Formats: sequence, C-alpha cells, structure tokens
Amino acid sequence: MSRRTAWIIGVAVAAAALAWAIYVTRWKDPAAGFGSSAGGAGAVSRGRGGSGLPVSVRVAAARTGSIDSVLDALGTVTALNTVVVRARVDGQLVRIAFEEGREVKAGAVLAEIDPRPFDAALEQARGQLARDEALLAIAKSDLDRYQTLLDQDSIAKQQVDDQNSLVHQYAGAVQADLGSVANARLQREFTRVTAPIAGRVGLRQVDVGNMVHAADVNGVVVLTQTRPINVVFAVPADRAPEISRRWQSGELLRVDAFDRDGRSLLSSGRLDSADNVVDPATSTVKLKAVFDNTDGALFPNQFVNARITIATLQNQTLVPGAAVQRGTPGTFVYVVGTDSTVAIRTVTVGAANGDTVAINSGLKAGDRVVVDGTDKLRDGSKVEVAVEAPAGAQPRRKGSWSGPGGKTGAAAGAPADQAPSGNAPSRRQRGPAGAAQ
Repeated sequence: MSRRTAWIIGVAVAAAALAWAIYVTRWKDPAAGFGSSAGGAGAVSRGRGGSGLPVSVRVAAARTGSIDSVLDALGTVTALNTVVVRARVDGQLVRIAFEEGREVKAGAVLAEIDPRPFDAALEQARGQLARDEALLAIAKSDLDRYQTLLDQDSIAKQQVDDQNSLVHQYAGAVQADLGSVANARLQREFTRVTAPIAGRVGLRQVDVGNMVHAADVNGVVVLTQTRPINVVFAVPADRAPEISRRWQSGELLRVDAFDRDGRSLLSSGRLDSADNVVDPATSTVKLKAVFDNTDGALFPNQFVNARITIATLQNQTLVPGAAVQRGTPGTFVYVVGTDSTVAIRTVTVGAANGDTVAINSGLKAGDRVVVDGTDKLRDGSKVEVAVEAPAGAQPRRKGSWSGPGGKTGAAAGAPADQAPSGNAPSRRQRGPAGAAQ
C-alpha cells in the first residue's frame, strides 16, 4: 500500500469517527435540544415554532382610533427670493459693510465703491447747470428790453423773435443740465451698494481693493430671503386632484419637513400653491409649501423629506406597522388566539403614518397581533407572550399648530420624532414559516 493511499484511508476513518461522535452526542442525546428518536421530529418542529416549546413573542392589541392620511415625497428647500447683489456703477471697492451669513434689512449698506470720480462728475454737471442758468437769465433780460423797443417801434420784430428763440434754447440747456446733475447724483448714490430685500447674505464674491463692474456675473454677494421659505416637492399625479380639491376649498393642509434620514422634524408649514401641469417624465405634480422658518432650520437648496397631511381618518382599526407581514398569503398578520396559538389572518392595509397602520378589513379592535418574533412563527404555532405592547398608538401632538402668516390648523397626530412612512422598517419583514420577504 502506498503512502498516499494510506493517508486517504486515514482521513476517511477520522471523518467517520467525527460523524459518529456528532450523532451520539447531538442526535441521540435528548438534552442536546434535538430530541431522541421518539421526539426528534417534534423537537425540530419546536425550533421552528411548531407544536413543541412555545415561541416568545411581543404582541399588541388592535385599537380603534384616528390616523392621518399622509403622503411622503422628497423635497427641495427654495428661498422665497434670491438676489445676486451687483454694483450698479464701475469702480474700486473700498469697503465691505456686511458680515457673511448674517441677516440684513432692506436698504442696509453692503459695500461701498470709491465715490471720488462720481463726486467730480457731479460738480462738473452742477457747473454746467450754473453756466447755462446765467446765459438764460441774460437772454431773458435782453428779450424784455427788445420787447419794450418793439412796443416803441424802435426795432424790427424779427430781432425780438430771434431773442425769444435764444431764451428757449437756453431754457432747454438748463433742463438738460438738471437731468445731468440728477444722473450724476444718482451715480454717486450707487457707489453705496445696498440690500434690495431683507434676508441673509452669503459669502462675499469680491475683496476690497478690486475693481467691480455692473456687468460682473457673480456680483458682490448673494442675498436670500429665508423667512418665510418654501419647500417644493412632487406627488403622484393620481393623488394630486384630491390634494388640489381640498386646498382650493380652503383647507389648511399641513406639510412637515424632516431631515434626510426622515427621523428629525425640522419645521412645519402649510401647502401654499400647486403647479398647473403634470410632468410627463415622472407623472407627478409639483407642490409648494411655505414655512415660517423663524429658527433658520431650513436652508435654500437643502434636501428634505416632505410629508403632507391630506386628511384625518376617524374610527380606523389601528395596529403597529411591525405586525403587518407580506408573503405567499399576501398581506397578513399573526393573530394570537385564546389558546396561545397564532393564526395567519389576511388583511387589507389602509393609511399608514409612521409606525401605525390602519387595517381596512381582516381585523377588529381587541385582536392581539404579533409585533416581534414573527420570523419563528407558522400557522398554528404555540406562543408565549413575553411583552404585551400598549394598545395605544404613539403620542399625538396636542393643541394646534401655527402655519406661516399666523394661520392655525388641527394637530396632525404624528409624533415629532416619527419617520416618514415611506422609510423601510428597522426589522425584517418575514412571511410564514420564516420565509424572508
């Protein structure tokens, strides 16, 4: 026998010994948790939630209550007004009068351009005005004398007419000079760059000492009006008619803005306007909500999760969202019976708001449904209730809320730290017999 053959036979014998040891210690020993020959099949069934040891689960009782019908969408924050503040005259920038990122009032001085060339131009216009006014005064005096001589028939009427035309000529020159003075004074005022609206200034686009021009693309600074502020988001076209009908009837539709993770409520506002066309590429309609933004939580071009509350549904059968499973039977829940066994109950899901789901059919108030431990269950499994979750939903907002402009509306009913319902649940949804969905 060769050495290679002996080595292969040795490995085979060792593997057979290991398999025998596992069989003796695991499959033949009931204490190992897999059962003897009399209970082996039943023990395997116990591990899967069968008729053996009960499965520890958390349950919650279905209740009757109200739920908000909400719609989640990705939104973009847009400033109410955005202005690129540019110099209106050319010159050297000699002063920056604003602090970057600060709020400014309308008319506040933001920057100053060297005014000396404009002062000189103003003085020149004033001098030309004074000269022409003097010439006009002399021409009027001569016209009066010529008129007296004409009355005495001492000069020709042609000379009087010529002098009258000269008076009008000087009067026109004075009028032009007045316009030149006004324009020079206005150019002088333009050396002080002011804020056209109230808002927050961004980072300056030019430093002191540089030449600035009215044609500069970047301007001096960008000014945004953020109080109030808008959020633009799109909703499916099939939901737009209902939203538009309620909004046009005068209902105050609440819109909440959550952060990108959908966990923190940034601000609450109201629906302000709706687009008049459907985007053919996405089959959506754009909506615009307005927010007071008094705390400055929203920034222009920020992405947020927008949630619009369309209506509040009353007398709904409510269960936690974790109880709803999806699998071969469709949408279902595990209902715990009086004999501590579970049964699969097919349900029809209605409105969902965060961790609460409305059941349109298949359940009634008081039915106990499994909310944790479903991955080990099958129809008819024995269960042991480890924790019974409260039958009520999460706390609702109390009182009223104030939209922009002081308008008030009813409490929306969604907790402030509640994530939009469109987010994936933190636990895995599984079908019957532990099949992952």
